[in-house]
Amino acid sequence: MEQIGFRMQLNEGQAIEYQRRHDEIWPELVSLLKDAGVSDYSIFLHEPTNSLFAVLRRTPAHTMDKLPLEPVMQKWWAYMADIMLSGANSEPVVEPMERVFHME
Repeated sequence: MEQIGFRMQLNEGQAIEYQRRHDEIWPELVSLLKDAGVSDYSIFLHEPTNSLFAVLRRTPAHTMDKLPLEPVMQKWWAYMADIMLSGANSEPVVEPMERVFHME
């Protein structure tokens, strides 16, 4: 399993709404992510900057690159676009992060 991390940006004042929406994450979205090889997915909030830090594990044969083509993913992005920094297609702006330390 490969572990990756990335950063996203939440709009100011949207932390409670972001949490609420993820507390009610759609089962079909969870299934889609798992089917794409994603597991152990966590998102953390740095409140002073409204930065979101995500970390997940994915299988070597993951299909995350195909997720943007999936209607459920597109629908989720549109649902989230009003509370976070998003691109023209509602996809969240994601900044990949390089791991600089790991301890097991």
